[in-house]
Amino acid sequence: MSTPSPSAIKAWLLDLQSRIVAALEDVDGKPFLKDSWERPEGGGGISRLIEEGNVLERGGVNFSHVMGASLPPSAAAARPELAGRAWEAMGVSLVLHPRNPYAPTVHMNVRFFEATAEGQEPVWWFGGGMDLTPYYGNVDDARHFHRVCHDALAPYGDDLHPRFKKWCDEYFYLKHRKEARGVGGIFFDDFNELPFDEAFAMVQQVGDGFIDAYLPILKARKDTTYGEHERDFQAYRRGRYVEFNLVWDRGTHFGLQSGGRTEAILMSLPPIVKWRYDWHPEDGSAEAALYTDFLPHRDWLAS
Repeated sequence: MSTPSPSAIKAWLLDLQSRIVAALEDVDGKPFLKDSWERPEGGGGISRLIEEGNVLERGGVNFSHVMGASLPPSAAAARPELAGRAWEAMGVSLVLHPRNPYAPTVHMNVRFFEATAEGQEPVWWFGGGMDLTPYYGNVDDARHFHRVCHDALAPYGDDLHPRFKKWCDEYFYLKHRKEARGVGGIFFDDFNELPFDEAFAMVQQVGDGFIDAYLPILKARKDTTYGEHERDFQAYRRGRYVEFNLVWDRGTHFGLQSGGRTEAILMSLPPIVKWRYDWHPEDGSAEAALYTDFLPHRDWLAS
């Protein structure tokens, strides 16, 4: 197995962050803020944030590189034997909340972990993925997003996309609601089954594919006409996003448990959200179609 190269990963992650921000600034027309920070326990990061943009109501594209003396429980959930080891983690994580209700929210992250202990071989793995959360579903958008995800993984094994698609469906699921967060995408964690060079190349394909996966959708939907009715439903559905990120998301838990920067960790939360008691959409409405036609798990690439 080839040897991990944290310096090469870090250089690519910083470049990825810059390229994604530049692409989004070109669409929005407003610059992202840049906020560099340091973590007292070790490491730091760069937060890139936009609020009240022309297209993006709120969005963040964050880079972090942190380390510590004892691996947090959330990071060792699948490998309890590593709990307590010294660790190093780096990644780029983004969440974008467009203002237009017809433009879906999107999440993407790519990350690398390495755990070490004296007298032991270092243990490393990659994680990441991306998923799409529409408020008003569009079949073409869902198929395009899943096609890009599929094509990013195809060179590294025919089994990866169906595995990672299923993993995404199961991970981004609100168990307390018995409801998917969106139309899915791909998700993987604790991945080191390929030699390091191949695993890193696969993760690069995923990260580099984000712009192709999402920007055509954003550009196509950002100027769609909408009214207060659509904005109200968007705010209601955004509540599901908040519930998942605070209750179930391992990345949120890891960031808080490891003493990460709270402002950067919670930048994923949308700016305007509503909750209602036991609300249901009207039968036959565009809002009801989200529940019946888009949230149930399905193969979006099937003919």
